[in-house]
Amino acid sequence: MTTGFAIYPSLKDAVVLVTGGASGIGAEIVKAAHGQLARVAFLDMLQREGQELASTLPRSQFIQCDVTDTAATSRAVAQVREKFGPIGVLVNNAANDDRCSPADVTPEYWDRSMNVNLKHQFFLAQQVHPHMKELGGGSMINFSTIAWRYGSDAMIAYATAKSAVIGLTRALSRNYGMDNIRVNAIEPGAVMTEKQKRIWYPRQDQVDAIVSRQRIQRVLEPEEIARTVLFLASEDSRMITGQTIIVDAGMS
Repeated sequence: MTTGFAIYPSLKDAVVLVTGGASGIGAEIVKAAHGQLARVAFLDMLQREGQELASTLPRSQFIQCDVTDTAATSRAVAQVREKFGPIGVLVNNAANDDRCSPADVTPEYWDRSMNVNLKHQFFLAQQVHPHMKELGGGSMINFSTIAWRYGSDAMIAYATAKSAVIGLTRALSRNYGMDNIRVNAIEPGAVMTEKQKRIWYPRQDQVDAIVSRQRIQRVLEPEEIARTVLFLASEDSRMITGQTIIVDAGMS
């Protein structure tokens, strides 16, 4: 089995913006894009983790930002443009997959889940669209999840928001296609980030049970999702838009 992975010349010096980039899948995306010699900005609420990551990546910019605050994301986009120039790749990764039984869902909980899992994806796309139009094209990558396909009973608000990401992706791809802007989605499976293992799968037998449901029976690592992002961000995918790529090792 080969241990080498693709290099994408089209990502060299590209300006990439990643939300939720201080930890987990987002941090792997930031590192992967930086490894392609892109100029990478990332947003997150986690100040310490964000600053530590940025300190190891000389071509990066960390901005502490609550993505549910649309005015704050607009200011962050302006900061990225000031430092690096117009944004050519947007990765809408930020999310919160907490659990709540349907009986316990309140209007406030519902709205909060929509805001953190769906709303910011549209408004960041709206804010970055003029950058990509100026550049003559670009790539937007929205994050959904396979969880909505299984109808998880404890993740009803999260699953609803993430299913809507697919509709958002298709609608934006139609609206932005004439500007040569690609809009695609990724649906990760049970990615074993440190947070997932700490909160939801703290025991090895729980991890093993998840892996046993996959056709490829290896732990799904964040790096696998990051490599899919690189492909969709690069010009190698220049005729792919309005699509969803599932990266779940064949979960069933």
